Amino acid sequence: MRPASATARWRCTWPYNAHTTASDALWAGVPVVTFLGPTFASRVGASLLGAVGLPELVAPDPAGYEALVLGLAADAPRRQALRAHLAAARTGSALFDSRRTTRDLEALYLRMATRHAQGLAPDHLPAN
Repeated sequence: MRPASATARWRCTWPYNAHTTASDALWAGVPVVTFLGPTFASRVGASLLGAVGLPELVAPDPAGYEALVLGLAADAPRRQALRAHLAAARTGSALFDSRRTTRDLEALYLRMATRHAQGLAPDHLPAN
């Protein structure tokens, strides 16, 4: 079975983006195109693309989304370059680095516990 055809690309839906499905598509080397919405559920695709190093596949609005999809459909060399980028990202991107994600999450839990032990109120804490 081939991982992805020469023309494969994934388009996120709106207002609820693909979540695990988009991650699986990226792992398989299939470029994902999305656009930012106002809610968490409509911003997941953008987060995944940022974590895999492809923020240029995030359109700011529906018109930009359409232009990006049509541009990719007509540009086989660019699609090939995106697939090569995704193949390399399997071993070098934050999206697929489970150990790093685990370490960062554990460190965040420790920072939350330390704040609680100090009697501090909950607060937004940036991840490492």
